[in-house]
Amino acid sequence: MTPTERVALAEKTVTSTQRKLPPILQSIVRELPVVFHDWPSPEILGSEFEPDILGMFVGSPHDAQLDETEQISAHVLLFVENIWDFVEEDRDIFIEEVRLTYLHELGHYFGWDEDEVAARGLD
Repeated sequence: MTPTERVALAEKTVTSTQRKLPPILQSIVRELPVVFHDWPSPEILGSEFEPDILGMFVGSPHDAQLDETEQISAHVLLFVENIWDFVEEDRDIFIEEVRLTYLHELGHYFGWDEDEVAARGLD
């Protein structure tokens, strides 16, 4: 599978995952952009993230009071090649990991910290 095919499969997986969410959440999450990168850039990683990170939520959580200085709109980043490497190039596991990583980052969008995300089985 080529990198382009992996991105297309990841996009399809995210769309499918969104359709399986409760209807009240579907309209909310469809407004949250998902950006697919091969790998995270040094600017994205900064000093706090490891290069093999699978996904990231950026911006203010849903329903958060926005600060006038907020520079970045809320969105989810998925690092497709990192996920592909993590699952050791297994297509079926890749689909499941994209789904899980998306849901994990969606949890952060809803304001859940790492413990709350884990408590919901999204880690």
